[in-house]
Amino acid sequence: MAATGLEKQGADENAKAFYVSTPIYYVNDAPHLGHAYTTVAGDVLTRWHRQRGEKVWYLTGTDEHGQKIMRTAEANDVTPQEWCDKLVTEAWKPLWEHLNIANDDFIRTTEKRHTDRVQEFVQDLYDKGEIYKGGYEGPYCVGCEEYKLPGDLIDGEGPLEGQKLCPIHKKPVELLKEENYFFKLSEYGDKLLALYETNPGFIQPESARNEVVNFVKQGLQDLSISRSTFDWGVKVPWDDKHVIYVWVDALLNYATAVGYGADEQKFASTFPANVHLVGKDILRFHAVIWPAMLLAQGLPVPGRIAANGWLMVGGEKMSKSNLTGIKPQDLTSHFGVDAYRWYFLRAIAFGSDGSFSWEDFAARYTSELANDYGNLASRVAAMVGKYFGGELPAATADGDAEQAIHEGLAKAVAAADRKIGEELDFQGGILAIFDFVKQVNGYITEQEPWKVAKDDSPEGKARLATILYTAAEALRAVAVLLNPVMPETSQKLWDSLGAQASLGALADQRIEDAATWGRLAPGATVTKGAVLFPRLEEKPTA
Repeated sequence: MAATGLEKQGADENAKAFYVSTPIYYVNDAPHLGHAYTTVAGDVLTRWHRQRGEKVWYLTGTDEHGQKIMRTAEANDVTPQEWCDKLVTEAWKPLWEHLNIANDDFIRTTEKRHTDRVQEFVQDLYDKGEIYKGGYEGPYCVGCEEYKLPGDLIDGEGPLEGQKLCPIHKKPVELLKEENYFFKLSEYGDKLLALYETNPGFIQPESARNEVVNFVKQGLQDLSISRSTFDWGVKVPWDDKHVIYVWVDALLNYATAVGYGADEQKFASTFPANVHLVGKDILRFHAVIWPAMLLAQGLPVPGRIAANGWLMVGGEKMSKSNLTGIKPQDLTSHFGVDAYRWYFLRAIAFGSDGSFSWEDFAARYTSELANDYGNLASRVAAMVGKYFGGELPAATADGDAEQAIHEGLAKAVAAADRKIGEELDFQGGILAIFDFVKQVNGYITEQEPWKVAKDDSPEGKARLATILYTAAEALRAVAVLLNPVMPETSQKLWDSLGAQASLGALADQRIEDAATWGRLAPGATVTKGAVLFPRLEEKPTA
């Protein structure tokens, strides 16, 4: 788990944290690109808010109970706990470290700090009369761990003709009949609709909000919150023949991980989440069941439920069950970790489905990262080295061209801060920053410092110094703005510009500092380090 550096930032520990969560992921298999997509988005969002100087809490973790986990473990001839331990230790945590995910906590639903609090929460709802005993029969998807409505199912084709399938997993559902405990979800329809109306931004994007509103308007059924046909889960505290429904168990991680029932001060300063990042296939759990549970318990609801779209390969949602799962390491080994973090947020509008292809990644890498950004950094460092012996000169001959760069930077910072920090429009924010990179490239092309260098007059030297200082200072700001997205690359650029000596650590820079022109000190030692984005080798073959 990466450190957040709040001590250096001086954030008020008593202030409410900007709290962001990913879903807790099922550990029935190793993570794929879809899991990493959501987690990187959360990491960029929280790094951005840290660079605003805010107190931040970023939570991720794993969902380790339920029938799907139990069956996977049985298929691998191990206990469910052994299976979960192996996957978390060997696959999930190592991947987040590999991708530079700066999470503050990693919650596992098999941990005692979670299971005890889940039992207390459910017991309290039972004592309040919010839970009753009944029976249920209906189609159940083990992959979703969810009872399905008949209208949600699709007809099987070919070998599956005549069977009803889950629309997400494309596998036959199972008809289950069992005695369960139910949460009175049906009583919360009007309260949820009032929540959606008074807080239109509670569910994003708009298409997701409309889907949930329409679903709730059709009327809610009471929710089965226990299972009695298997025992891999948290025991119902008043009836140990039942285990708590895995989704009730899972949703409560957002409360148990930040001190619910155990650390009152931490809970008060963190809960509820400002943003729950979720995949659109689990939106109803988070936008309907979760707030209803909180309302029943008298707890505040989250600020926003933001649903990202699906990553598509060949027109199919990327998943192990659809055989389109791709390991993030397949891409990072070729493109690098920072380029990986950048690509998916740059190429796909968050909230929409997006198609991935190796060819698109390679084209964007070469055009935007290597040519536009990396080449700019290399050219500027090389020219400072060639014309000024690696010592950053002072700008003493600013004109209209420089003023346009100053204004372009201010515009880029404002747009990126609004889009990434507030709107979760990662693509728009990144594009705003790279529009500025293109502006600086255009500035150098127009100013032609290699020609100005031939003018040995005082005016010519002053003009050359001003051009190169302007370009270097622009790169200083870009390093700050792209640090949440590409931390390793930004650090290399920061070191190349000699910014550490006068400005301190990159991690301590604020977003607002990026827009303050002239922070890079003349006299700084500028060095041409390693190429930020090396030329790609040929695509590896299987």
